[in-house]
Amino acid sequence: MSEENPVESPGPAPSPGRTAEGPSAAPAPAPIPAPAPSAAPAPAPAPSAGPVPAPPPSAAPAPFGAPSSPPHPLPPTPAAIAAALRDRIARGVLKAGDRIPTQAELSQEFGVERGRVRQALQALRAEGLLSHSTKGVPPRVAQPGHDGERAGGGTPEPRPTLVALGPRLVRAFAAPEVRIDALCLTAESLIPAVSEAVIGVHSGSLRPESVDVRILLPSRSIDLAFPVAASGEPVEAAAVHRRWLEMRDSQVRVLSRTLTGLRQSHGTKVSVAFRTVPFTPPVKLYVLNGSEALFAYYLVRRTDENGEDVPEMIDTWGPRAQLFPYDVTHGPRDEVFVAQSARWFEGLWQTISEELKLDG
Repeated sequence: MSEENPVESPGPAPSPGRTAEGPSAAPAPAPIPAPAPSAAPAPAPAPSAGPVPAPPPSAAPAPFGAPSSPPHPLPPTPAAIAAALRDRIARGVLKAGDRIPTQAELSQEFGVERGRVRQALQALRAEGLLSHSTKGVPPRVAQPGHDGERAGGGTPEPRPTLVALGPRLVRAFAAPEVRIDALCLTAESLIPAVSEAVIGVHSGSLRPESVDVRILLPSRSIDLAFPVAASGEPVEAAAVHRRWLEMRDSQVRVLSRTLTGLRQSHGTKVSVAFRTVPFTPPVKLYVLNGSEALFAYYLVRRTDENGEDVPEMIDTWGPRAQLFPYDVTHGPRDEVFVAQSARWFEGLWQTISEELKLDG
């Protein structure tokens, strides 16, 4: 069964449904009529011995309907604060062993409350960029190869995809040339993670020159192993498959628009390509810049928590899958895993995959 309407790469992806028109410009307000001149003549000025000083100039009134002052910019989010500190670490402004400024200093610098600063520092600590800190003492920049969240001094411990993927994508976007390869059932976890990195680009803390993203997803023409209707009834099976396909295609469109938007806003060279494979991925894999691989098992479960219109299903929830990180800087074992993961993805991309096509 062939797929229709390809996603153009690297061009902007088509929007689902009809294109929403932007709000039309509001009509300009009618000018206030000037007051009619008084019929009575103005009294003549009294004679003076010297020149009359001119009155001090006054600022011209703002046009009718215009704001009296420019709007205040929104305070940076925790992700933007974390991205700014991450950039300082990457550029060597903050070196390994240096203490991070106190929460009070960072709060004053970024003009935010301390709660946002704490969230930003927690994100950096989860990435292994900061060491653990004691109460009242700011953390230090971690030594290269150290991960503040390692278990027993070994490799970094796994974390849920929704927690771990965003910070690692942000770190990947700190490189001049970004390369992201992903194999997954849908792009549900990728969308918030990519959005976090894109926020860093818009804030100016991340400045990649090029972004190359390749994503493998299951083909629409195969019978998926999951999600499937638990009953096996043809009508329910068709409804579950249609629901998955709509999710897959809408997420593809969102990702494509989010990434290609960097081309218009920042002049970044962007390439986004989607292809399909003829099987249901039992795992998800992300290879970042050829130096890091993130791997997770899809845990299959029976669920009926999908709403009244969706039948009971056998499904997975990707955002909860534990993501195991492997980094070439963590030793020969990780280096081999990253290399094999990249080769496996490349083999799928070059041999059995086909161009993804969308409805509409």
